[in-house]
Amino acid sequence: MKASFVAAINQICSEKNVSPEQVLEAVQQAIATAYRKDYGNKEQEIRVRLEEGKDMPTILVVKEVVEEITNENFEIALKDAKKVKPDADVGDEIEIDVTPEGYGRIAAQAAKQVILQKLQEAEKESLYDMFKDRENELLTATVTKADPNWVTLEIEGMTVSLPWREQIPGEHYYTGKRIRVYLDRVERTGKGPQLRISRTHPNLVRKLLELEIPEVRNGDVEIMAISRDSGFRSKVAVRSRDPRIDPIGACVGQKGVRIQAVMEEINGERVDMIEWSDDPIKLISTALQPASVSAVIIVNDHEYFDEENRRIKKRAAVFVEEAQRPMAIGKKGQNIRLATDLTGFELDMYNYDELPVFKTKLAELRGEATNSAPSEEHSSIEQQPPAAPEPPKKRTKKKSVEDSVPATSE
Repeated sequence: MKASFVAAINQICSEKNVSPEQVLEAVQQAIATAYRKDYGNKEQEIRVRLEEGKDMPTILVVKEVVEEITNENFEIALKDAKKVKPDADVGDEIEIDVTPEGYGRIAAQAAKQVILQKLQEAEKESLYDMFKDRENELLTATVTKADPNWVTLEIEGMTVSLPWREQIPGEHYYTGKRIRVYLDRVERTGKGPQLRISRTHPNLVRKLLELEIPEVRNGDVEIMAISRDSGFRSKVAVRSRDPRIDPIGACVGQKGVRIQAVMEEINGERVDMIEWSDDPIKLISTALQPASVSAVIIVNDHEYFDEENRRIKKRAAVFVEEAQRPMAIGKKGQNIRLATDLTGFELDMYNYDELPVFKTKLAELRGEATNSAPSEEHSSIEQQPPAAPEPPKKRTKKKSVEDSVPATSE
Protein backbone atom coordinates (compact mmCIF):
# COMPACT_ATOMS: atom_id res chain seq x y z
CA MET A 1 0.00 0.00 0.00
CA LYS A 2 1.49 3.32 -1.04
CA ALA A 3 -0.31 5.36 1.56
CA SER A 4 -0.07 4.79 5.28
CA PHE A 5 -2.61 2.19 6.41
CA VAL A 6 -3.94 4.49 9.14
CA ALA A 7 -3.85 7.59 6.93
CA ALA A 8 -5.92 5.84 4.26
CA ILE A 9 -8.56 4.84 6.80
CA ASN A 10 -8.65 8.36 8.28
CA GLN A 11 -9.14 9.87 4.83
CA ILE A 12 -12.07 7.57 3.99
CA CYS A 13 -13.69 8.26 7.37
CA SER A 14 -13.32 11.99 6.87
CA GLU A 15 -14.92 11.86 3.41
CA LYS A 16 -17.85 9.74 4.62
CA ASN A 17 -18.29 11.56 7.95
CA VAL A 18 -17.65 8.42 10.00
CA SER A 19 -15.82 8.32 13.34
CA PRO A 20 -12.21 7.15 12.59
CA GLU A 21 -11.75 5.93 16.18
CA GLN A 22 -14.66 3.48 15.87
CA VAL A 23 -13.49 2.29 12.45
CA LEU A 24 -9.87 1.79 13.54
CA GLU A 25 -10.99 -0.22 16.58
CA ALA A 26 -13.24 -2.36 14.38
CA VAL A 27 -10.41 -2.86 11.86
CA GLN A 28 -8.10 -4.05 14.63
CA GLN A 29 -10.70 -6.57 15.79
CA ALA A 30 -11.29 -7.79 12.22
CA ILE A 31 -7.57 -8.28 11.52
CA ALA A 32 -7.10 -10.12 14.83
CA THR A 33 -10.02 -12.42 14.01
CA ALA A 34 -8.63 -13.09 10.52
CA TYR A 35 -5.19 -13.93 11.96
CA ARG A 36 -6.61 -16.38 14.50
CA LYS A 37 -8.51 -18.11 11.72
CA ASP A 38 -5.52 -18.40 9.36
CA TYR A 39 -2.54 -18.83 11.71
CA GLY A 40 -3.28 -18.89 15.40
CA ASN A 41 -5.56 -20.32 18.04
CA LYS A 42 -9.04 -18.95 18.62
CA GLU A 43 -8.27 -18.65 22.34
CA GLN A 44 -5.09 -16.63 21.82
CA GLU A 45 -4.97 -13.00 22.79
CA ILE A 46 -4.08 -11.14 19.60
CA ARG A 47 -3.36 -7.44 19.50
CA VAL A 48 -3.14 -5.35 16.35
CA ARG A 49 -1.06 -2.19 16.32
CA LEU A 50 -1.83 0.46 13.74
CA GLU A 51 0.84 3.13 13.49
CA GLU A 52 1.07 6.28 11.43
CA GLY A 53 3.59 6.00 8.59
CA LYS A 54 3.44 2.21 8.30
CA ASP A 55 1.85 0.63 5.24
CA MET A 56 0.53 -2.37 7.18
CA PRO A 57 -0.47 -3.27 10.74
CA THR A 58 1.67 -5.12 13.24
CA ILE A 59 0.18 -8.30 14.68
CA LEU A 60 1.19 -9.24 18.21
CA VAL A 61 0.45 -12.34 20.24
CA VAL A 62 0.42 -12.06 24.04
CA LYS A 63 2.21 -14.85 25.93
CA GLU A 64 3.09 -15.52 29.56
CA VAL A 65 6.72 -15.97 30.55
CA VAL A 66 7.35 -19.38 32.20
CA GLU A 67 10.26 -21.57 33.21
CA GLU A 68 8.90 -24.60 31.39
CA ILE A 69 6.41 -24.44 28.50
CA THR A 70 3.26 -26.55 28.74
CA ASN A 71 1.30 -24.79 25.94
CA GLU A 72 3.27 -22.92 23.32
CA ASN A 73 0.17 -21.07 22.10
CA PHE A 74 -0.01 -19.15 25.37
CA GLU A 75 3.44 -19.46 26.96
CA ILE A 76 7.04 -18.55 26.19
CA ALA A 77 10.20 -19.76 27.85
CA LEU A 78 12.09 -17.23 29.97
CA LYS A 79 15.25 -17.50 27.85
CA ASP A 80 13.28 -16.75 24.67
CA ALA A 81 11.36 -13.96 26.34
CA LYS A 82 14.59 -12.19 27.26
CA LYS A 83 15.49 -12.06 23.56
CA VAL A 84 12.37 -9.99 23.02
CA LYS A 85 12.45 -8.10 26.30
CA PRO A 86 15.75 -8.26 28.21
CA ASP A 87 14.17 -7.48 31.59
CA ALA A 88 11.40 -10.10 31.23
CA ASP A 89 10.75 -12.28 34.26
CA VAL A 90 8.61 -15.33 35.04
CA GLY A 91 4.93 -14.37 35.25
CA ASP A 92 5.24 -11.38 32.91
CA GLU A 93 3.15 -10.97 29.78
CA ILE A 94 4.98 -9.93 26.65
CA GLU A 95 3.93 -9.09 23.11
CA ILE A 96 5.59 -11.02 20.30
CA ASP A 97 5.51 -9.79 16.71
CA VAL A 98 3.99 -12.56 14.61
CA THR A 99 3.07 -10.53 11.54
CA PRO A 100 3.16 -12.95 8.59
CA GLU A 101 5.06 -11.90 5.49
CA GLY A 102 2.75 -10.48 2.86
CA TYR A 103 -0.14 -10.18 5.31
CA GLY A 104 -0.90 -6.64 4.15
CA ARG A 105 -3.34 -7.84 1.46
CA ILE A 106 -5.39 -9.81 3.97
CA ALA A 107 -5.33 -6.90 6.41
CA ALA A 108 -6.44 -4.50 3.70
CA GLN A 109 -9.35 -6.77 2.74
CA ALA A 110 -10.45 -7.04 6.36
CA ALA A 111 -10.22 -3.27 6.72
CA LYS A 112 -12.27 -2.75 3.56
CA GLN A 113 -15.08 -4.98 4.82
CA VAL A 114 -15.14 -3.22 8.17
CA ILE A 115 -15.19 0.22 6.60
CA LEU A 116 -18.07 -0.70 4.30
CA GLN A 117 -19.99 -2.09 7.27
CA LYS A 118 -19.33 1.02 9.34
CA LEU A 119 -20.39 3.26 6.47
CA GLN A 120 -23.67 1.38 6.21
CA GLU A 121 -24.20 1.61 9.96
CA ALA A 122 -23.39 5.32 9.91
CA GLU A 123 -25.85 5.91 7.08
CA LYS A 124 -28.58 4.06 8.99
CA GLU A 125 -27.82 6.04 12.15
CA SER A 126 -27.82 9.30 10.23
CA LEU A 127 -31.25 8.49 8.76
CA TYR A 128 -32.53 7.48 12.19
CA ASP A 129 -31.36 10.75 13.78
CA MET A 130 -32.78 12.81 10.92
CA PHE A 131 -36.26 11.30 11.14
CA LYS A 132 -36.25 10.88 14.93
CA ASP A 133 -36.11 14.66 15.23
CA ARG A 134 -39.22 14.86 13.04
CA GLU A 135 -41.51 12.56 14.98
CA ASN A 136 -45.05 13.97 15.34
CA GLU A 137 -44.64 15.99 12.15
CA LEU A 138 -46.02 15.86 8.61
CA LEU A 139 -43.93 14.32 5.84
CA THR A 140 -44.52 14.60 2.12
CA ALA A 141 -44.49 11.24 0.35
CA THR A 142 -44.76 9.97 -3.22
CA VAL A 143 -46.53 6.70 -4.03
CA THR A 144 -44.18 4.31 -5.86
CA LYS A 145 -46.32 1.17 -5.70
CA ALA A 146 -49.94 0.52 -4.75
CA ASP A 147 -51.09 -2.95 -3.67
CA PRO A 148 -54.46 -3.88 -2.14
CA ASN A 149 -53.05 -4.05 1.40
CA TRP A 150 -49.80 -2.08 1.23
CA VAL A 151 -48.81 1.18 -0.36
CA THR A 152 -45.10 1.78 -0.93
CA LEU A 153 -43.95 5.38 -0.58
CA GLU A 154 -40.75 7.29 -1.13
CA ILE A 155 -39.94 9.84 1.55
CA GLU A 156 -36.78 11.86 0.95
CA GLY A 157 -35.09 8.96 -0.83
CA MET A 158 -36.20 6.37 1.71
CA THR A 159 -38.66 3.56 0.91
CA VAL A 160 -41.49 3.39 3.46
CA SER A 161 -44.60 1.19 3.67
CA LEU A 162 -48.08 2.47 4.49
CA PRO A 163 -50.06 -0.57 5.76
CA TRP A 164 -53.78 -0.82 5.05
CA ARG A 165 -54.76 -0.07 8.65
CA GLU A 166 -53.05 3.33 8.34
CA GLN A 167 -54.71 4.15 5.00
CA ILE A 168 -57.80 6.33 4.75
CA PRO A 169 -60.74 4.06 3.87
CA GLY A 170 -61.84 4.56 0.29
CA GLU A 171 -58.79 6.58 -0.73
CA HIS A 172 -57.31 5.69 -4.13
CA TYR A 173 -53.52 5.43 -4.29
CA TYR A 174 -51.63 5.37 -7.58
CA THR A 175 -48.01 5.63 -8.68
CA GLY A 176 -46.79 9.21 -8.61
CA LYS A 177 -49.50 10.48 -6.26
CA ARG A 178 -48.17 12.91 -3.63
CA ILE A 179 -49.67 12.73 -0.16
CA ARG A 180 -48.92 13.95 3.33
CA VAL A 181 -48.44 11.43 6.11
CA TYR A 182 -48.08 11.76 9.87
CA LEU A 183 -44.83 10.41 11.33
CA ASP A 184 -45.93 8.71 14.53
CA ARG A 185 -42.56 7.28 15.57
CA VAL A 186 -39.19 6.02 14.33
CA GLU A 187 -37.84 2.62 15.39
CA ARG A 188 -34.37 1.10 15.10
CA THR A 189 -34.18 -2.23 13.28
CA GLY A 190 -31.40 -4.39 11.88
CA LYS A 191 -32.27 -3.18 8.39
CA GLY A 192 -32.18 0.48 9.36
CA PRO A 193 -34.71 2.98 10.73
CA GLN A 194 -38.38 2.00 10.43
CA LEU A 195 -40.81 4.90 9.94
CA ARG A 196 -44.27 4.35 11.43
CA ILE A 197 -46.46 6.61 9.35
CA SER A 198 -50.21 7.10 9.22
CA ARG A 199 -53.01 8.69 7.23
CA THR A 200 -55.61 7.78 9.89
CA HIS A 201 -54.05 9.24 13.04
CA PRO A 202 -56.00 12.15 14.61
CA ASN A 203 -52.78 14.16 14.72
CA LEU A 204 -52.72 14.20 10.92
CA VAL A 205 -55.75 16.48 11.13
CA ARG A 206 -54.06 18.52 13.87
CA LYS A 207 -50.92 19.07 11.82
CA LEU A 208 -52.89 19.93 8.68
CA LEU A 209 -54.82 22.55 10.65
CA GLU A 210 -51.54 23.99 11.89
CA LEU A 211 -50.27 24.07 8.31
CA GLU A 212 -53.32 25.78 6.83
CA ILE A 213 -54.36 28.12 9.66
CA PRO A 214 -51.90 30.79 10.85
CA GLU A 215 -53.83 31.41 14.08
CA VAL A 216 -53.45 27.75 15.03
CA ARG A 217 -49.80 27.71 14.00
CA ASN A 218 -48.88 30.75 16.10
CA GLY A 219 -50.93 29.66 19.13
CA ASP A 220 -53.70 32.28 19.05
CA VAL A 221 -56.17 29.44 18.48
CA GLU A 222 -55.53 26.25 20.44
CA ILE A 223 -56.68 22.76 19.48
CA MET A 224 -57.97 21.19 22.70
CA ALA A 225 -59.21 17.80 21.48
CA ILE A 226 -59.71 15.80 18.29
CA SER A 227 -61.84 12.74 17.60
CA ARG A 228 -61.72 11.04 14.23
CA ASP A 229 -63.53 8.41 12.21
CA SER A 230 -60.93 8.26 9.46
CA GLY A 231 -62.26 8.78 5.97
CA PHE A 232 -65.68 9.91 7.16
CA ARG A 233 -65.72 12.59 9.83
CA SER A 234 -63.64 14.37 12.45
CA LYS A 235 -64.61 16.67 15.31
CA VAL A 236 -62.12 19.27 16.49
CA ALA A 237 -62.58 21.37 19.65
CA VAL A 238 -60.76 24.71 19.63
CA ARG A 239 -60.54 27.79 21.81
CA SER A 240 -59.10 31.26 21.31
CA ARG A 241 -56.36 32.74 23.45
CA ASP A 242 -57.16 36.15 21.99
CA PRO A 243 -60.67 37.47 22.78
CA ARG A 244 -60.65 39.33 19.46
CA ILE A 245 -60.37 36.11 17.47
CA ASP A 246 -63.32 33.85 16.73
CA PRO A 247 -61.74 30.35 16.86
CA ILE A 248 -64.35 28.73 14.62
CA GLY A 249 -64.24 31.49 12.02
CA ALA A 250 -60.44 31.45 11.98
CA CYS A 251 -60.38 27.71 11.32
CA VAL A 252 -63.14 27.64 8.73
CA GLY A 253 -61.87 30.68 6.84
CA GLN A 254 -63.67 32.95 4.41
CA LYS A 255 -66.19 30.88 2.46
CA GLY A 256 -64.73 27.79 4.13
CA VAL A 257 -61.50 27.97 2.14
CA ARG A 258 -59.21 26.98 5.03
CA ILE A 259 -61.11 23.97 6.28
CA GLN A 260 -61.75 22.90 2.69
CA ALA A 261 -57.99 22.70 2.09
CA VAL A 262 -57.67 20.37 5.08
CA MET A 263 -60.57 18.21 3.93
CA GLU A 264 -59.13 17.86 0.43
CA GLU A 265 -55.86 16.56 1.88
CA ILE A 266 -57.71 13.77 3.74
CA ASN A 267 -59.78 12.56 0.80
CA GLY A 268 -62.82 14.74 1.46
CA GLU A 269 -63.28 13.67 5.09
CA ARG A 270 -65.68 16.06 6.85
CA VAL A 271 -64.14 18.16 9.64
CA ASP A 272 -66.51 19.71 12.19
CA MET A 273 -65.09 22.58 14.25
CA ILE A 274 -66.64 23.18 17.67
CA GLU A 275 -65.78 25.66 20.39
CA TRP A 276 -64.17 24.22 23.49
CA SER A 277 -65.66 24.81 26.94
CA ASP A 278 -64.28 23.98 30.37
CA ASP A 279 -67.88 23.32 31.40
CA PRO A 280 -68.40 19.61 30.59
CA ILE A 281 -72.17 20.07 30.20
CA LYS A 282 -71.72 22.76 27.57
CA LEU A 283 -68.91 20.81 25.88
CA ILE A 284 -70.99 17.63 25.63
CA SER A 285 -73.95 19.55 24.23
CA THR A 286 -71.76 21.22 21.61
CA ALA A 287 -69.94 17.99 20.74
CA LEU A 288 -73.24 16.31 19.81
CA GLN A 289 -74.09 18.92 17.18
CA PRO A 290 -75.83 19.08 14.77
CA ALA A 291 -78.31 17.50 17.22
CA SER A 292 -79.99 19.80 19.73
CA VAL A 293 -79.46 18.57 23.31
CA SER A 294 -82.15 19.33 25.90
CA ALA A 295 -80.27 18.41 29.07
CA VAL A 296 -77.06 16.83 30.35
CA ILE A 297 -76.43 15.33 33.78
CA ILE A 298 -72.87 14.49 34.82
CA VAL A 299 -73.03 11.15 36.60
CA ASN A 300 -69.28 10.88 37.20
CA ASP A 301 -66.70 13.55 36.40
CA HIS A 302 -63.56 11.46 36.98
CA GLU A 303 -62.16 8.02 36.33
CA TYR A 304 -61.45 5.58 39.15
CA PHE A 305 -61.17 1.88 39.94
CA ASP A 306 -63.88 0.24 42.02
CA GLU A 307 -63.43 -2.34 44.79
CA GLU A 308 -63.11 -5.10 42.18
CA ASN A 309 -60.43 -3.09 40.36
CA ARG A 310 -62.70 -2.36 37.43
CA ARG A 311 -62.06 0.87 35.58
CA ILE A 312 -64.99 3.26 35.94
CA LYS A 313 -64.95 5.97 33.29
CA LYS A 314 -66.29 9.49 33.31
CA ARG A 315 -69.97 9.33 32.48
CA ALA A 316 -72.84 11.59 31.57
CA ALA A 317 -76.53 11.20 30.74
CA VAL A 318 -77.74 13.08 27.67
CA PHE A 319 -81.41 13.91 27.12
CA VAL A 320 -82.84 14.82 23.71
CA GLU A 321 -86.25 15.14 22.14
CA GLU A 322 -87.36 12.06 20.22
CA ALA A 323 -86.96 13.84 16.88
CA GLN A 324 -83.32 14.69 17.71
CA ARG A 325 -82.38 11.17 18.76
CA PRO A 326 -81.30 9.78 15.34
CA MET A 327 -79.17 12.86 14.69
CA ALA A 328 -77.59 12.74 18.15
CA ILE A 329 -76.64 9.10 17.77
CA GLY A 330 -75.64 9.42 14.12
CA LYS A 331 -75.33 6.86 11.37
CA LYS A 332 -74.02 3.61 12.89
CA GLY A 333 -73.49 5.53 16.15
CA GLN A 334 -70.85 7.79 14.61
CA ASN A 335 -71.94 11.10 16.16
CA ILE A 336 -72.20 9.89 19.74
CA ARG A 337 -68.98 7.89 19.34
CA LEU A 338 -67.06 10.95 18.16
CA ALA A 339 -68.57 13.08 20.94
CA THR A 340 -67.58 10.44 23.49
CA ASP A 341 -64.01 10.41 22.23
CA LEU A 342 -63.83 14.20 22.07
CA THR A 343 -65.16 14.88 25.57
CA GLY A 344 -63.78 11.84 27.37
CA PHE A 345 -67.21 11.05 28.84
CA GLU A 346 -69.11 7.82 28.35
CA LEU A 347 -72.45 9.10 27.07
CA ASP A 348 -75.82 7.43 27.72
CA MET A 349 -78.67 8.66 25.51
CA TYR A 350 -82.21 9.17 26.91
CA ASN A 351 -85.43 10.68 25.67
CA TYR A 352 -86.11 14.05 27.26
CA ASP A 353 -89.36 12.87 28.88
CA GLU A 354 -87.30 10.39 30.93
CA LEU A 355 -85.47 13.22 32.73
CA PRO A 356 -87.73 13.55 35.82
CA VAL A 357 -87.68 9.81 36.55
CA PHE A 358 -83.92 9.67 35.96
CA LYS A 359 -83.26 12.52 38.40
CA THR A 360 -85.48 10.95 41.04
CA LYS A 361 -83.88 7.51 40.79
CA LEU A 362 -80.37 8.95 40.72
CA ALA A 363 -81.12 10.91 43.89
CA GLU A 364 -82.50 7.77 45.55
CA LEU A 365 -79.41 5.79 44.62
CA ARG A 366 -77.23 8.48 46.15
CA GLY A 367 -79.33 8.67 49.27
CA GLU A 368 -80.39 12.24 48.52
CA ALA A 369 -83.75 13.89 48.77
CA THR A 370 -85.67 14.15 45.52
CA ASN A 371 -85.68 17.93 45.60
CA SER A 372 -81.88 17.99 45.74
CA ALA A 373 -81.40 15.78 42.71
CA PRO A 374 -78.98 17.10 40.09
CA SER A 375 -80.34 19.28 37.34
CA GLU A 376 -79.19 19.59 33.79
CA GLU A 377 -77.56 22.92 34.62
CA HIS A 378 -75.56 21.76 37.63
CA SER A 379 -73.88 18.41 38.19
CA SER A 380 -74.09 16.48 41.44
CA ILE A 381 -70.76 14.70 41.86
CA GLU A 382 -69.78 12.07 44.40
CA GLN A 383 -66.38 10.52 45.08
CA GLN A 384 -67.56 7.11 43.86
CA PRO A 385 -71.02 7.61 42.35
CA PRO A 386 -73.33 4.66 41.76
CA ALA A 387 -74.34 3.47 38.33
CA ALA A 388 -76.97 5.53 36.58
CA PRO A 389 -80.51 4.20 37.04
CA GLU A 390 -82.28 2.28 34.33
CA PRO A 391 -85.00 4.42 32.72
CA PRO A 392 -88.59 3.27 32.56
CA LYS A 393 -88.54 3.33 28.77
CA LYS A 394 -86.34 1.61 26.24
CA ARG A 395 -83.26 3.61 25.43
CA THR A 396 -80.16 3.32 23.29
CA LYS A 397 -76.90 3.27 25.14
CA LYS A 398 -73.57 4.11 23.56
CA LYS A 399 -70.45 3.51 25.56
CA SER A 400 -67.24 5.44 25.12
CA VAL A 401 -64.43 4.24 22.91
CA GLU A 402 -61.98 2.10 24.93
CA ASP A 403 -58.99 4.24 24.07
CA SER A 404 -60.68 7.62 24.50
CA VAL A 405 -58.68 10.22 26.36
CA PRO A 406 -60.43 12.85 28.51
CA ALA A 407 -60.21 16.25 26.87
CA THR A 408 -57.84 18.62 28.63
CA SER A 409 -59.03 21.58 30.63
CA GLU A 410 -57.77 25.06 30.58
